[in-house]
Amino acid sequence: MRADFVIKNAWVFMTYRQCFEKRDVAVAGESFYCVSPAISYPGVNVVDGTGKYLIPGLIDIHMHIESSMTYPQEFSRLTLPYGVTTVVADAHEIANVFGLEGIRCFMEQKTPQDIFYAIPSSVPATNETLETAGASIGEAEVRRLAEDERVLCLGEVMNFKDLTADEDTLIKRLIRCCRESGGNKRIEGHCPALSGEDLCRFIYEGVDADHTQQTPESVVEKTDLGMFLELQLKSLTEDVVRAVCNNGLYENVALVTDDTMPDRLLKGQLNRIVKAAVKAGMPVEKAIYCATFTPARRMHLDDRGLIGPGKLADFVVLRDLESFEPEAVFKSGKCVFEKMDAAGVWSGVRGECGAAEARGVAEARGAAEVRGVAEARGVAEVRDISGNCNAAFPPLFPAHFYHSVRCKKAEPGDFTLRVDVPCAAVRVNVMKIRTFGTFTEQVVRTLPVQDGEICWEGSGLTLAALFERYGKNGNISYGLVEGAFTGRGAAATTWSHDSHNLLVLGTSARDMCAAQNRVLELQGGYVAAEGGRVTAEAGLPVGGIISDGPVEALAKQLGRVREAMRRLGYENNNEIMSMSTLCLPVSPSLKLTDFGLLEVKTQRRVALIQAFLDENGCEIKHLG
Repeated sequence: MRADFVIKNAWVFMTYRQCFEKRDVAVAGESFYCVSPAISYPGVNVVDGTGKYLIPGLIDIHMHIESSMTYPQEFSRLTLPYGVTTVVADAHEIANVFGLEGIRCFMEQKTPQDIFYAIPSSVPATNETLETAGASIGEAEVRRLAEDERVLCLGEVMNFKDLTADEDTLIKRLIRCCRESGGNKRIEGHCPALSGEDLCRFIYEGVDADHTQQTPESVVEKTDLGMFLELQLKSLTEDVVRAVCNNGLYENVALVTDDTMPDRLLKGQLNRIVKAAVKAGMPVEKAIYCATFTPARRMHLDDRGLIGPGKLADFVVLRDLESFEPEAVFKSGKCVFEKMDAAGVWSGVRGECGAAEARGVAEARGAAEVRGVAEARGVAEVRDISGNCNAAFPPLFPAHFYHSVRCKKAEPGDFTLRVDVPCAAVRVNVMKIRTFGTFTEQVVRTLPVQDGEICWEGSGLTLAALFERYGKNGNISYGLVEGAFTGRGAAATTWSHDSHNLLVLGTSARDMCAAQNRVLELQGGYVAAEGGRVTAEAGLPVGGIISDGPVEALAKQLGRVREAMRRLGYENNNEIMSMSTLCLPVSPSLKLTDFGLLEVKTQRRVALIQAFLDENGCEIKHLG
């Protein structure tokens, strides 16, 4: 065996001791060959790594490519330069729209980044009597997916009611399917705010991981009960990190991204989460451990996650541990990214991997991959590494993926809330949003009624209207939101977790019409409107949730939508995600589906109108 190159005198991460020591590292083919204080192989390329830090490639085991509103090839192009060499993607968003066909379209895309998959466990998130999705994933689909070696786990089990029911429910059967398939597949979970006996029952049914927002108390309780914790950005508060550090829970923790919006993807991915953990108080060596080795071990990816002989040569070269900015990234022994201002530093390796890869362009072996490069550079054509011109690119997805939003065009009357009981006012159940995170609180407010119509405009509340968009039943449901818009305007989107029906939020019926109508024309996306006209938009024509263009362009568009929402008074650390999860019926506590309001834990429907009131504010008794 002959090594291809040696990096000498670098500070190499010693995984099991979580420290850095000066070592030489030899790479042969796709794997590490030798790690030693002194390596000398005559005739082998040598690169001086003095002052540099070598860490294993970052591994993100809980994420959704569709949350970046893009497709695997484009996601790989953007995130490899961040040092993210492996991800485990739960494609339940596209599965909710197109089912197994959508998942297969993702899995068929070739990427230099290793993309493994989780089987979507909750498509739809609840069931067809509570919400309408475009497709469903059942036992047959799970068995077929479980046979694929790229599938590592059952993705976030979230239906607490069905999981803990006494009868043999679908989710219980799906868990059995995965266990019977072999390969020791993990069962991932989604259990925000569960505690005590409810949490014990959740784990008892076989779900032993959680990625949702944590508190210091939940970190300790869930760990004590045997749960593996996947900490995303909103969990990385100083208090939560202190609970991990003070209790030495690093073996039981992985850092993950879950959802990364397109505009934020341009600033980083899992590398940003590592930096956030360090900023919150986690030692950098521990943060690296939790972003490399513990996630690899969790998913039985035993060939990666550390720098050692025989392991896959996925690694990142860092200039320093403070900025955590990759200077070079290697995937399977090849340099797939090199900072342009580092010219000459890695010249010995560049000759081995090829100029295109050294410039941060993941191996452009085919027209589809070249397409992503061309779009990102803003040119009409690009030549692949063989010199062939690829000016015309085949569609990334089947034609029907671009024509999936089929609901009525809204009219002003669709945003009128009528009452069928003579009254002067109504008490209404309201979704109160927070300024941080995606949870809502159920509150009760009183609104006046005039001529049989609830006077919601000008009330300080925002109307939410959800249009079933698959052409299955034509449902339109309504809710009221506190803490959303304060100015007159509206926003609409088809990117509404998880069923992706068409959601419209607004304080003006006129603007709600404008926003909804434009989303229909775009066949999906985000739209903001004020004064009866569209002020910002981001098109997502693939299933209403994905753009097939470059993320750079989409990010600018989405940024303008964010600005429009803020201008209307929407205050949240992530306005887009806050809005999109108002329809997620498995995230506390009151949410909206196309069948109406739903209390998440009990999965009971909640009436919009709680009570009818007379002129004196007294409740009117009525039949119905």
